[in-house]
Amino acid sequence: MDTMRERFAAVTTRLLDEDPRLALALAVISGDRFKDAARAHPDRVIDVGIREQLLVGVAGGLALAGMRPIAHTFASFLVERPFEQVKLDLGHQGVGAVLVSSGGSYDIASGGRTHQAPGDVALLDTLDGWTVHVPGHPDEAEALLRHAAADGDNRVYLRLTEQSNREPLPVSPGRFQLLRAGRSGVVLAVGPMLDAVLEAVEGLDVTVLYASTVRPLDAHTLRAEVRRAEAADVVLVEPYLAGTSVSYAAEALADVPHRVLGLGTAREELRRYGTWQEHVAAHGLDAAGLRERISGFLR
Repeated sequence: MDTMRERFAAVTTRLLDEDPRLALALAVISGDRFKDAARAHPDRVIDVGIREQLLVGVAGGLALAGMRPIAHTFASFLVERPFEQVKLDLGHQGVGAVLVSSGGSYDIASGGRTHQAPGDVALLDTLDGWTVHVPGHPDEAEALLRHAAADGDNRVYLRLTEQSNREPLPVSPGRFQLLRAGRSGVVLAVGPMLDAVLEAVEGLDVTVLYASTVRPLDAHTLRAEVRRAEAADVVLVEPYLAGTSVSYAAEALADVPHRVLGLGTAREELRRYGTWQEHVAAHGLDAAGLRERISGFLR
């Protein structure tokens, strides 16, 4: 199976052929994957070099000129480093773009803290009007990319990672999917956390929801499933900073007595490089770690 990043490169290359309004801005990262696209569309594939602030500025300029820009690099260089440009060149100017990251929270574990971005979604939450997609499989990434590219002039963040579920699910942007119904609580699995969540809750009488889009949060489905369950306990399992979506869930359930547990990466920095799989386990986001914390909370 190809990775989400590989699928992104292949699909974006085809989209550039199909849509003359589409443009791609790069900052060296993945440039080798777009050599053919750059030869075919030299005016619409722009590599700014290792200048991430300029990357987002160029995307804003392209949008002001009527283009639909896609900007791509690692998450830490796409959201965190050029955050001022994300806030001003896109948000303040009222223009849209598709920001496509790779690397997730710690895919490039050997790169150290500079290449880790567990706080990217939380940081975007300080801004208004962003749609955030977190696919759990390359097929989902493709569907969400195509949707974002055609999504008018909206501001969209597509978060790609090497971690992937074994099977894709049909995506319905903005809607949670009900995978199983239970009475002891509701567990929301985000993107690539689904396989581990399903293994973790095996034998537990819980509802499992799946989200490949987290912003806007599907408050309607969450509220309906919590009301249907006998216990209004909610566990959010996200592949980035723990608690990122807790306030959104609390707002959705403001009229329902409830408890919420937010699981994700810890704020504490893990200073041993290792692999992304080892980081998953260290943060308690593997099936065993999730089983212990979810069952303990629901008890």
